[in-house]
Amino acid sequence: MWTLYKKELLELVRDKKTLFFAIAMPLLIFPLIFGGIGFITAKQIQKAESEPLKVALTRAVPQVLDVVRDASNFVLVDDVDLTDIPAAIKGGKVDVVLAIPQTFDPSQPSQSEWQVYFNDASSIKSVMSRVEKALKPLEDRLKGDFSALVGVDEPVRLALAEPVKLTKVSVADKRESIGEKLGGFLPYVLFFTCLMGAMMPAIDLGAGEKERGTLETLLLSPVPRTKLVLGKFLVVFTTAVLAALLSVASFAIWGLIIGQHFAIDAIIKVFSAIGVGDVLLVLLMLIPIAAIFAAAMLSLSVYARSYKEAQNYMGMLNLPLILPIVVALLPGVTLDAQWALVPITNVALAIKEILKGTVDYGLLGLILLSTAVIAALLISFCVYCFRQEKILFR
Repeated sequence: MWTLYKKELLELVRDKKTLFFAIAMPLLIFPLIFGGIGFITAKQIQKAESEPLKVALTRAVPQVLDVVRDASNFVLVDDVDLTDIPAAIKGGKVDVVLAIPQTFDPSQPSQSEWQVYFNDASSIKSVMSRVEKALKPLEDRLKGDFSALVGVDEPVRLALAEPVKLTKVSVADKRESIGEKLGGFLPYVLFFTCLMGAMMPAIDLGAGEKERGTLETLLLSPVPRTKLVLGKFLVVFTTAVLAALLSVASFAIWGLIIGQHFAIDAIIKVFSAIGVGDVLLVLLMLIPIAAIFAAAMLSLSVYARSYKEAQNYMGMLNLPLILPIVVALLPGVTLDAQWALVPITNVALAIKEILKGTVDYGLLGLILLSTAVIAALLISFCVYCFRQEKILFR
């Protein structure tokens, strides 16, 4: 078995395609992709929010004109025809139109309803929030003026405007907050990397050997089928674990480099809150997952008639992988004894709890046990497939 393991592993190391999926993707490609997407998204949001807005008013009320002129990134437009407001906005002559009713009188204490016209098709411009922020000084001034007109003191005015003021006081510590956010995203990346690390070797060791015609020679060797399967399984398992290990190391190294170089406090806080023991626990939880992926993919690869057919089967594994991770992100789904028995979802929930620092080690043991049982069943199924001539040579 170990001789076969060394032989298959050596052949995979010489295969550039396998090295790319097992090493380059988790080490360089994924961090660059996710980092690039995050950087571009942040830049686009920043650009959209700082983009000047051309604002027009249906009535030239002096107090409103003043706040629009004083607002940052607002450009007052007073020479546009507003008889057809949607046409003026779609034509690009103006971005926002404040429709101020004729009944509005800043000297009279009454509520006035204004319309804010703009193109709401873009989800990142935040036009409404920018308008509300710009008009906030006017609202505060009107509240003070109206209160003075009717003889209401400031404390009474505040009580009338907001009888109960709620102040958010979170009892979650910094690590728990960071772990909740990061824990929803990290399992998907790690599982997907693990899957990619196992995919190419599994295809090559099953369907690949069928296409090359070397499987028959291997089956004629005096090695028992069980040891033959275990040798191949260990090779796939090794590359899956290696891919997961490199992913964790890559994210840690790139995160520290980006955090230190660009002085991004949020990233520095994330990595200062997570210790080496937590990283090792995350890797420990990935080991049975890698075994499940390796056994499942090797079975599919043996069943496939060709390399291409094996790739099609592997592609379908993405769906059963994504759904359990999505379940782990749903509100109210937390790690307990029942969820600890649900494959993949249990490990995703466990990684989140590890990052939050609120992990129950008893549940971790239950997850490892249940996942190891599933992996053992899949390995047994893989051995069964290798013993069936109708599957091997269908």
